[in-house]
Amino acid sequence: MKINPDIRQQFPILQRTINGKPLVYFDNGATTQKPKQVIDCIVKYYSEQNANIHRGVHTLSREATILFEEARKEVAAFIGADDTSIAFTQGTTDSINLVANALHYLNLPKGSEVVVTEMEHHSNILPWQLWCERNNAQLKVIPIDKDGRLVIENLETIVNEKTALVALTQVSNTLGIINPVKQIIKTIKSINPQSLVLIDGAQSTPHLQINVKDMGCDFFVFSGHKMYAPTGIGVLYVKQPLVEALPISRTGGGAIKTVTFNQTEYLDTIQRFEAGTPNIEGVLGLAEAIRFINSVGIKNIATHEHQLLELASKKLNEIPEVEIYGNIDVKDKAGVISFNVKNTHPFDVGTLLDKYGVAVRTGHHCTQPLMQCLNIPGTIRASFAIYNTTDEVELFIEALKKSIRLLS
Repeated sequence: MKINPDIRQQFPILQRTINGKPLVYFDNGATTQKPKQVIDCIVKYYSEQNANIHRGVHTLSREATILFEEARKEVAAFIGADDTSIAFTQGTTDSINLVANALHYLNLPKGSEVVVTEMEHHSNILPWQLWCERNNAQLKVIPIDKDGRLVIENLETIVNEKTALVALTQVSNTLGIINPVKQIIKTIKSINPQSLVLIDGAQSTPHLQINVKDMGCDFFVFSGHKMYAPTGIGVLYVKQPLVEALPISRTGGGAIKTVTFNQTEYLDTIQRFEAGTPNIEGVLGLAEAIRFINSVGIKNIATHEHQLLELASKKLNEIPEVEIYGNIDVKDKAGVISFNVKNTHPFDVGTLLDKYGVAVRTGHHCTQPLMQCLNIPGTIRASFAIYNTTDEVELFIEALKKSIRLLS
């Protein structure tokens, strides 16, 4: 697939220069840039439609409420869910914490276990670590092999009748490896049908076609800012009938039916998880970002990013000083590649690349346990989006070679 040049024109920031060089933005795994239609959507909301939702009978409030709930339907359809099953949150981290805090009130048996994987982002480790500390539970870990793939052949040695929940990422934010979550969920449920499964879709939703019903997960979480939408907006999918059964951990306006000093009756719908005034602009911006993605086609985006990943992997493998982590067939990866230059620190390489206008991520990528497994302090990570081009990959490779010469 050859990228339509009109797509790049929709992203104003890509016209910038950095240190006198054209911006090559390869830090999309951290956050994507925003197309003009998303920016315009937010400006229009604050210029013409701004009002609080679900509360007023005046025209602006009713219009804003309609826009908000239409956005919920748009977002739900994007992941193959019903709009009665998705709640808006502050982001992936917030969604995971919301589930973890809710489970705290479920009175699960003592000795319960939570399972995560060795490649998880801290946001999918820390809430469960804290939950285990508070509930006298055990945190168990699915390991990775030498290539960075999850070792799932012997899941029954980790998942058992004590497993309360398994939380895992669909795509590693560091290695880009796509995990076979549907197969993993099926195996987990065959071992323990009562075990809940949460899938972190922060890195998969921007790149892959998602269908949570087909996947079979109990919870699915993702962030808007990694898929061309604003920061501070995320989504929590909750499988029925958990919507009503899951205890709430945050209360306030918007989550209730009636309130008295003696008793409060909470909503039994998905809105029970949306206490307080929501990030209305973020929700509208997320829906607009999804319209942008749909106009391009998620399969077209995946194909384009794989072409970039394939080219970048090939070029990097030709540089003797470079070591790639998770260096497997690109068909099993999303548009992320992590590497190091031998005998150099990732920060030094990242700083030099910036001098050439190339933006990459350096560090541990909030996956310190994975870095400990790999026995490295961090990596250089290049991550791709629909607006990136093969010419930019070539510029990145040339800048990297120049940087290596300067560091040698």
